[in-house]
Amino acid sequence: MADIDLLTIIGPTASGKTALAAALAYRKGAEIISGDSRQVYRGMDLGTGKDLEDYIFDGFQVPYHLIDIVDPGYKYNVFEYQRDFLSVYEGIRNRGKLPILCGGTGMYIESVLKGYRLLPVPENPELRERLAKYSLTELTDILSSYKKLHNLTDVDTVKRAIRAIEIEEYYRNMPVKEREFPELKSLIIGVDIDRESRREKISRRLRQRLEDGMVDEVRHLLDQGVSPEDLMYYGLEYKYLTQYVIGELTYEEMVHGLEIAIHQFAKRQMTWFRGMERRGFTIHWINAALTMEEKLDKIEELLR
Repeated sequence: MADIDLLTIIGPTASGKTALAAALAYRKGAEIISGDSRQVYRGMDLGTGKDLEDYIFDGFQVPYHLIDIVDPGYKYNVFEYQRDFLSVYEGIRNRGKLPILCGGTGMYIESVLKGYRLLPVPENPELRERLAKYSLTELTDILSSYKKLHNLTDVDTVKRAIRAIEIEEYYRNMPVKEREFPELKSLIIGVDIDRESRREKISRRLRQRLEDGMVDEVRHLLDQGVSPEDLMYYGLEYKYLTQYVIGELTYEEMVHGLEIAIHQFAKRQMTWFRGMERRGFTIHWINAALTMEEKLDKIEELLR
């Protein structure tokens, strides 16, 4: 096997990366570490596309980690992800297994592959109070003064925009001290799905998840006491479905707006991955249209 510390599988939503990672883990006796920023939340299943059935082969449960680890309403962040990833990664290596990192959250993936030095950012009540009077457009402009906006989910809602500004303000005034994080050698596999196939799969998956009860999932989360504002903080499905449930959107407006938003999100994911290549990462792209066996064989060739 190639001299690597872990194998990474990335791709946009609906590309089939999870099924590929699970099939490879089953074949290699490996364990999967999720690289998805929303699948960490319990009870947020359909909206985050967990597809947990993909991890079962002939009755065997492929081990997976960093899914269902915090309660909905909590604001999990990339610093916590680095910490939790490292704990899980070391455990897998100590068991003599190959870790497979799989996900579509570019910041999370890159933070561990590049070993970003991060610090937890505390809340700043005074800054939040000052920013509360601004509109989302005005907050977006303020955030743009700190950095070029690559990830538009930062300005998906007022609450997210304020948190993003809070983080940037903290790092501006408190330079980050380096903390130890191992340099990891990873073979990176990208699942390359053409635009039309991706759009068709996204639309089909959305219809299926709505039929499977995604609206009821959001109602249940609200009934459990998660506030509408906290749910909308997670963006995409939880933003649009919550707006529908509380009466801000009609069903047709919700479906139409959400479908467009997911297509845009998938495009941003690919933009991030292409940016990783410009930042020095080598990504081996595999055609999503290949059969599962063909994909697995190509990865085996790369590993050799």
